[in-house]
Amino acid sequence: MIVFDLRCGTGHVFEAWFNSSDAYAEQRERKLIACPMCGDTGVDKAVMAPNVAPKGNSRSVAAAPANVPDKVKAALKALAEAQRQALEGSRWVGDRFATEARAMHAGDQPEEAIYGQTTLAEAKALVDEGVPIAPLPLPVVPPEKAN
Repeated sequence: MIVFDLRCGTGHVFEAWFNSSDAYAEQRERKLIACPMCGDTGVDKAVMAPNVAPKGNSRSVAAAPANVPDKVKAALKALAEAQRQALEGSRWVGDRFATEARAMHAGDQPEEAIYGQTTLAEAKALVDEGVPIAPLPLPVVPPEKAN
């Protein structure tokens, strides 16, 4: 996995994880990466400081950057835990999210909690159709890619 700092066209900076640089490029080209603050898909890599490993047997510093206030770290940790609990018992459907959500909304299959991925345009179409969906606040690693 590789992490990139990304910047949307309006200047919001956010972090995203990818399997590789090629995966980032492919998702960017297909407009699958959207700013979590404004939804802009005009996303580019932002300048980021390199993560250089310490020499020898030095102890590593905390995982989060030093300039992030403790309250922000605690809030993000709480948000991550809340999302984890919300997803407990739900089923990962991957890129079939829109299809599965529509089928449940139409009554073609039993309703259940699902999560997955879709394009911003498809998510907007679901909302316009009255399908009850909500974006997750934090990125999710697909179960098959989790360690």
